[in-house]
Amino acid sequence: MNNFRKVNNISGWVIFAIATLVYTLTVEPTASLWDCAEFIAVSYKLEVPHPPGAPFFLLVGRMFSFLAMGDVEQVAYWINMSSVISSGFTILFLYWTIVLLAKKVLGIKTGEETESQSYLLIGAGAIGALAYTFSDSFWFSAVEAEVYALSSFFTAFVFWAILKWELIEDRSQSNRWLILIAYMMGLSIGVHLLNLVTIPCLGLIYYFKRYTSNSFGIIITLLIGFVLIGVVLIGVIPGIPSVAYAIEVQFVNSFGLPFGSGIVFFSVLFIGGIVYGLIYSIRRQKELINTALLCFSFILIGYSSYSIIVIRSNFDPLINENSPDDVASFISYLKREQYGEWPLLYGPYYNAEVLDQKRGAPVYVKGKDEYEVSRYKIKYEYDPERSTIFPRMHSNRPDHVRAYRSAMGLGSDEVPSFFENIVFMFKRQFGHMYFRYFMWNFSGRESDVQDATWLTPFDSASDLPETIRNNKARNNYYMLPLLLGLLGMFFHFKKDQKSFSVIAMLFFLTGLAIVIYLNPPPIEPRERDYIHVGSFYAFAIWIGFGVIALAQLLAKFIKNEKMVPVAATVISLVVPLLMGTQGWDDHDRSNRYFSVDAAKNILNACAPNAILFTGGDNDTFPLWYVQEVEGFRTDVRVIVLTYFNTDWYLNQMRRQSYLSEPLPFSIASETYKQGGLNDYLPLVENPNLQGRAISLRQFIKLVRDNSKAIQVPTRMDGTNINTVPSKTFFINVDTAKVLASGLIPENLRDKVVSRMEIPLKERALEKKDLMILDLIATNNWERPIYFNNTSLIGTGIDVSRYVVQEGSTFRLLPVYNANTNESNVNTDLMYTNMMERSFWRELNNPNVYYNTEDYLNRSITPFRSQFTTLAKALLAEGKTEKAREVIMKSLELMPDDVVPYDYTIAETIDVLRDLGEKELALEIAEVVVKRNDENLAYYIDKGYGGRSREVQLEIFLMNQIIRTLQQEGKTELATEYNTKLKQHYTRVGG
Repeated sequence: MNNFRKVNNISGWVIFAIATLVYTLTVEPTASLWDCAEFIAVSYKLEVPHPPGAPFFLLVGRMFSFLAMGDVEQVAYWINMSSVISSGFTILFLYWTIVLLAKKVLGIKTGEETESQSYLLIGAGAIGALAYTFSDSFWFSAVEAEVYALSSFFTAFVFWAILKWELIEDRSQSNRWLILIAYMMGLSIGVHLLNLVTIPCLGLIYYFKRYTSNSFGIIITLLIGFVLIGVVLIGVIPGIPSVAYAIEVQFVNSFGLPFGSGIVFFSVLFIGGIVYGLIYSIRRQKELINTALLCFSFILIGYSSYSIIVIRSNFDPLINENSPDDVASFISYLKREQYGEWPLLYGPYYNAEVLDQKRGAPVYVKGKDEYEVSRYKIKYEYDPERSTIFPRMHSNRPDHVRAYRSAMGLGSDEVPSFFENIVFMFKRQFGHMYFRYFMWNFSGRESDVQDATWLTPFDSASDLPETIRNNKARNNYYMLPLLLGLLGMFFHFKKDQKSFSVIAMLFFLTGLAIVIYLNPPPIEPRERDYIHVGSFYAFAIWIGFGVIALAQLLAKFIKNEKMVPVAATVISLVVPLLMGTQGWDDHDRSNRYFSVDAAKNILNACAPNAILFTGGDNDTFPLWYVQEVEGFRTDVRVIVLTYFNTDWYLNQMRRQSYLSEPLPFSIASETYKQGGLNDYLPLVENPNLQGRAISLRQFIKLVRDNSKAIQVPTRMDGTNINTVPSKTFFINVDTAKVLASGLIPENLRDKVVSRMEIPLKERALEKKDLMILDLIATNNWERPIYFNNTSLIGTGIDVSRYVVQEGSTFRLLPVYNANTNESNVNTDLMYTNMMERSFWRELNNPNVYYNTEDYLNRSITPFRSQFTTLAKALLAEGKTEKAREVIMKSLELMPDDVVPYDYTIAETIDVLRDLGEKELALEIAEVVVKRNDENLAYYIDKGYGGRSREVQLEIFLMNQIIRTLQQEGKTELATEYNTKLKQHYTRVGG
């Protein structure tokens, strides 16, 4: 077939068009949850995201945002489209990669392809590429503004490019391809580091072409590949800035030279060294040195996208995480130091005791004339009896510790054996955190519930609870993609072990090797399957080879040579068609707007010029998006509680932000700097107080004045830290002034107090808690202070008795709540916020997919609860019709077929009964109790214990519904389910 090249190119672009169309039809029209909203916000204005940043991704996003043509509500869509296009090109290069590899394996020379071979090559490439198009994890990333789609493009491109390089015999021409690959890898650093793990695979291809292979040579090549990863990961990314910074400190502090002199000296020396090396290699005709230096240079050129981070940080954008505006903070930013470290080759078990703390390396900040030491890093020495090589059970977070013990059946103080350590790696880290994800993509997925398992062809839905059976993310591929891929894998191994080893290495490095390196804790905030898409990409290549293997089997029965590849392709087409039809409903995000609408509802629940404390990620990033991109409620100052522990973030809060005034801190920036007196304030009770509360304003004054009266030396080096002398603070309130100001709603005026008492939750204050107390002490009720539910729980001080619910937020007011089971509610304002000022686009549309964990459990359920809270408060005030309007609005906006009834529905049922809607209440109750029974049986069959959150919530709800049935005269039904509940209790040992 003389025109194979043309047909192959056209076929590739057709596959690209199909994939791009699929992703365009299913792309989210606005900002998704998690990091997507943050990335859209910082891309739109080229701000500074969380470490280690993704500057090239931001540049691409910024370019795509121009396509919105000034319509800010379209910015998110177009930045999402950057992932769509990147994913489409990933599929294109995957198709061409499969074709190139298949030609190599089958020994087909370019230009000598027969017609049947052409059909086979195109069929194999198409099936493998389309299978990956519809794979669960890749499709998920393809329709949102995250780095993984663009990162996958770079992986696909460099892998295709090295195969193209392999075909070129002219060394000067082939070296150009190596330089292109180096440049693309440099650019990929500005997106995500996952692309670097392909280096050993590229090294194998280089070795197999240039040298006669043997076992020793392969091992050396792999070792060189891993060393190169280390060179880039450690030597280039943080290493070059670290060396430059060390020289800078030496020049300024030791030689008395001006700031920047060391950086200039290093830059001239470094660039001059590369230029000299290039000139030397040209003059001496050192091809290898020249190519290596050029590749290194182009990696640096690609990596230079990171300069944007420092440049933009120096312009003080409103989102400027870690404020990496100088070399020192930039290095910390690159190293992700705010996230801490985890052991890899040696370290402590989760229950190892800290034996000693030692002073580590100094951390410098830019002073007036030189770099000053702001603090020293701390090195911990752990009990060697509870440390091990290759520690897998290492995290000492309480929930992680419980998970370790539960997974391995360990006692409260039992030290894991090394064997148990390795078993945990295989059982939990490999099995649950990789193999389960792999099977999701190529066998099937049970549901979108956290920790959902994978499916076999024999898994029936008939015996499952309704919530699992009808879950849109329940996709059964009957193992067909897996079987086709395994067939292709064995075929590939048999035909060409060299190229097989390359794909196998890619499969391993982007799969299990990432698990080994990341050493993940036993519990993650969400499923992390998207980090392994490179491994699934490699398996998709084998799916393509499966078509070839199938064709060889069919050749034994079909004598028409041309019909064999056609038949194999048509039969294999079942795989991507099945994956696409099964996965469409749970990957289709079109018409989903609730992440943004929820953010607007939260901001609209705040008074003008408010201060709003939030948790992180889903609590905050959508709020950033609507403020930064859509310009919505920019008078509200959104404060991320976890960042409030850092001096850089506190300094940013002292600046104007659009319409939001600076925060009224009384504590100076020198007082809350990192490594100072106030990072952590332990409780050291003053015996003279005899447990009495202390004045908050006086305590803040002591902190502000650096008073010795509240200071004690630290154990490590004798430097002082501040302490807290009492468990409780008080602040006096001018009730007459507060009442006259109109701050207090009419229905709560009788609850105003003249003295607020704020206790500590634990035996210490973190910096964030100290700064919140400073705001409370100095604000004097002039500026509204709000918390969302997460930040209210996340603070180290308990202000829950002094907050008033006004919608999705809780306002701090001197109004005492004696009943901790019910919220104080500003009913008039909350009614206005919920019924008139909120957004609910497509929330009740059954065709819109809301996944269980991110939307139903975390985002939407709180709103259902808020409607019920408001209705109950209105009923208590005798406003029956308003209460009816509220609860009916809740049922209308969140119907069961879109937002399944959850544990909050018990209160909704009670409100309906109080409103006289007993028939509707019983109808819902009967649906819920039947579902409770099914869910409990399912959880217990899955091995969930009686103390698990899932089992406890179902038991709680079932008890509530049984009580309702009894009270409403449904005695027979109540007795039936009460008996079933007792049986469930017995099974979980209750």
